[in-house]
Amino acid sequence: MNEDTIRLATIGRILRRRWRILATLAVVGALVGYGASVVFPPRYTASASVLLPGQWEERELLTQVDIVTSSTVIDRAAAKLGRPGVSGAELRDRVSAEVGDGNIIKISGTDSTPERAQQLSDQVARQFVAFAARIAGGTDSEAATAPETLRQQVEETNRRITDLAKAADPGKTVESVQARTSLEKLRTSLEEAMTKLDQADPASTLAGMVVMGPAARPTGEAPPTRMQLIVAGALLFFLFAVIGHLAAARRNRRLRTEPEIAAALGSALLGTVDVPDERRAHRPEDSGPRASIRRFLGIDTRWDIPAPQRSVDEAGRQLRYRRVCARLRDQLASPRRLLVVVPDGDEIALRAAGQLVAEAKGDPLLRVVEISVDRPMVPDHDTESGALVVLSAGSWTAQELAGIAEACADGGHDVVGIVVAGTVRARETRSDGHPPDSASPALAVRGHSTGGSA
Repeated sequence: MNEDTIRLATIGRILRRRWRILATLAVVGALVGYGASVVFPPRYTASASVLLPGQWEERELLTQVDIVTSSTVIDRAAAKLGRPGVSGAELRDRVSAEVGDGNIIKISGTDSTPERAQQLSDQVARQFVAFAARIAGGTDSEAATAPETLRQQVEETNRRITDLAKAADPGKTVESVQARTSLEKLRTSLEEAMTKLDQADPASTLAGMVVMGPAARPTGEAPPTRMQLIVAGALLFFLFAVIGHLAAARRNRRLRTEPEIAAALGSALLGTVDVPDERRAHRPEDSGPRASIRRFLGIDTRWDIPAPQRSVDEAGRQLRYRRVCARLRDQLASPRRLLVVVPDGDEIALRAAGQLVAEAKGDPLLRVVEISVDRPMVPDHDTESGALVVLSAGSWTAQELAGIAEACADGGHDVVGIVVAGTVRARETRSDGHPPDSASPALAVRGHSTGGSA
C-alpha cells in the first residue's frame, strides 16, 4: 500500500470498513460547526444603491468607492446612527462598496439584525451623497468663484473680438477678410470650449448623485449561515478522516510479501496457511471502556488489507498444515522439538499456530509462545531444536521482525523456518474427526515466563 497509487478502490475500502468512525467524525464536525455558529452570531447584509449621473471613467468610479468606505463618511454615519459603544472604526469593517452596471455604486452594510443592517446601509449612502454634495459646493470662496470668473473673462474676450472686428479695415481686401475670419474662428472656439467646460463641470455631476431608494430589509442570514457551518464542519472532518487514513497507509512500512518477511527474519519460508475469517476473540486485556469504544467504531481491525478470499474447503486448508509439518520432519533430526514463536497480538498467527500443533500430532512436538514485539523475549534453549516463527502478513515491520530474530538468537534458538498465515472465508461444512480451526493451542505460553532478552 505504501508504494501503490491511491485508487478509488482504496477509498471505497475505507468507506466500507471504517464507515462507523467516519460517520462519528462527521457528527463531531457538525457539532463543531454548530458551536462555531453559536460563538459567531448570525449576520444580515442590506444594500443601498447610489446613481452617479453623467460620464464616468472606471478609475473615477473606484475613487468614489474608496470615498464611501473612508473614515470621514463612516464616522458621520456612526454619529447619525447614535449607537452606544459603536464607533466609526468598528462600522468600517461592516461596510463595503462596489461598482455596479450603469454608474451605480452598491453600498452594503452588515449587522446583527435585519433592521440594523438596513439602517446602516441607508445612513452610509446618505452621508456619502451629502459628502459628495459638500465637495461640489466647496468651502473655499476662491475655488467656488473660479468657474464664474472664467466665464466673465470669456465674455470680455468676446467683446474685444467684436470691437476688433468692427475696427478692422471695412474694405474687401484679402488681408481684411482673413483678419475678420480669424477673429470669428477665435470666437467660435471660445464658445465651444466654454460649452464643454459647463458639461464637464465635476461640481454639477457630484451634486447630482441620487440614492435609489431605501435598502431592502434582508430576509436571510449572510454567509456563512448556521446550516453552512454545520455542513462545512461535517464535510471537513469527514475529508480529514479519509485523508488521514490514506496518509497512514502511504506511510505504512509493514511487510506484506513472503520474500520480504523471510529476508527480515533471515530464514526460509516453509509455507503459507489459512485460517477462517471469524470475529476476533476478545482476550481479557481487550476488555474495558477503551476496547469497547474501539470495537464499536470498527478501528480494532485492519482496513488496509485485501478482503479474505473464499476457501476451497476445510480439507484444502488442512493439507497446507500437513505439508508444513512434513517439511519440518524432513528438515529436523530426532527428537523433533520446536518452539513456535508468535508475535503478541497477532490473533491470526496464534490461531494458525494452534491448528499447526493439532495437525502435527506430536511429530514434531511444538510448543507455542507469544512474545512482545516491543521488548521481544524468548525462553532459553532447552530441548527444542530451533524456533519456528508463525505470523500474518502486513502486520509487522522489518525492524520488529529483526528484533524477533535477535531474541531467538539470544535464547539459543535457530530460526528453522517461517510460516505466514492469512484469512479466508470458510464454508459452513466441516469434516468430521478434526478440531475446529479456531481451537487455541493447549501448550501456548507467554514468552516472558523464562529465557533471555533480545
